[in-house]
Amino acid sequence: MGPLLSMAFPIISFFLLSCFGISSTEAYDALDPIGNITIKWDIMSWTSDGYVAMVSIHNFQQYRHIQAPGWQLGWTWAKKEVIWSMLGGQTMEQGDCSRFPGSIPHCCKRDPAVVDLLPGTPDNLQTANCCRGGVLSSRVQDPPNAVSAFQITVGLAGTTNKTVRSPKNFTLNAPGPGYTCGYPKPVRPTRFVTPDKRRFTQAMMTWNVTCTYSQFLAQKTPTCCVSLSSFYNDTVVNCPPCKCGCRNNATHSGSCIRSDSPHLASVVSHRSKSVNTPLLQCTSHMCPVRVHWHVKLNYKEYWRVKITITNFNCGVNFTQWNLVVQHPNLDNLAQIFSFNYKPLTPYAGLNDTAMLWGVRYYNDLLMEAGPFGNVQSELLFRKDKSSFTFDKGWAFPRRIYFNGDDCVMPPPDAYPWLPNSSQRPVISTLYSVAMILASASEPPWKSPVAAVPVHADYDFRSTSDR
Repeated sequence: MGPLLSMAFPIISFFLLSCFGISSTEAYDALDPIGNITIKWDIMSWTSDGYVAMVSIHNFQQYRHIQAPGWQLGWTWAKKEVIWSMLGGQTMEQGDCSRFPGSIPHCCKRDPAVVDLLPGTPDNLQTANCCRGGVLSSRVQDPPNAVSAFQITVGLAGTTNKTVRSPKNFTLNAPGPGYTCGYPKPVRPTRFVTPDKRRFTQAMMTWNVTCTYSQFLAQKTPTCCVSLSSFYNDTVVNCPPCKCGCRNNATHSGSCIRSDSPHLASVVSHRSKSVNTPLLQCTSHMCPVRVHWHVKLNYKEYWRVKITITNFNCGVNFTQWNLVVQHPNLDNLAQIFSFNYKPLTPYAGLNDTAMLWGVRYYNDLLMEAGPFGNVQSELLFRKDKSSFTFDKGWAFPRRIYFNGDDCVMPPPDAYPWLPNSSQRPVISTLYSVAMILASASEPPWKSPVAAVPVHADYDFRSTSDR
């Protein structure tokens, strides 16, 4: 029994730690290991029955953002506090304030839920970093807009550092579930600089709340998938079927609509905005977004890739979208067309991850499903002779994220393979070789269109997966 017990002890210990020792507030992203959203609760001054606080939401995530309809912040009061007034935000419900015969508080609920104000709010109701409809940009894309804030006047609360109590049970919807918030922690009071930058003030006291994201909590099914193709193979590897749902599922009848349906416009316009289930175009994978990676051209010292992002959501636009790509040749990226680019290097000495997003006012909006529901760009890589190859799927990405969510990749054995004379017609192989030689004769920045190989002008919005 001794050896059996010694072998079972580590297993039992790991099980107990996984059940009780690991906090449910923790989530880990290998590509953004320190990314989180931090809520700062700064008490700025004391009042006769409480305090005035500035509550700010800081997005420290590199590529994950909050889009419309925006964030919703909730908590539970420790005592019987009320909210007398707010600037830059508002609670969704007032609650029962019948016990106040005179001045009526802004909110009397024990568990208020706060949302941001909309753009165009009168100046006397605004505060700094407010009124963007709850939209919170990522830290890389738009740092100035990666913070949101509102001012709150709290009553029936403590009036000193020793008598005040922090709220608890914080929740952050963005706009749905996905974020888990920890306990408020007292930290060193925040310092503020005056507009003339000649004087510093500081809060009376400060609490920090850290919220982390989990894709498993955000949605039950994936939200995007990846398809692949190349100039050296006639096969287009579509997204795996039914990865985000199945259109023949009886429980989801009516959840998709054919792209050629004459009633598409009327269905989208009359669809209730309160319905959370997205209305998608019918595809074999039923994913809202598809990312297509096409190995387009091969030069003597360079090779070229075309990326196409297609939106299958009817009536849903993606503002400030972004793409995170992991590929071993990204440290030799020579040029990118019509996308912004920033390398992500969470680990020293490893540059295999890049963040891509649209150019402002040009293609930073991925429109709803339809003829304009796609964005595309091309990447030019310099060949590294020590590692470059088209064999065994090396030219395809290892991982792709869209708006912070991991996309479903095809299985590795389905990747387009190099031509083989024993498996493919000789004429097809000779054609591919001829295209490689033709493309190698021209510099990649001169006229790549002159040597268009197989699939280069392929319309990836109309692949056979529909």
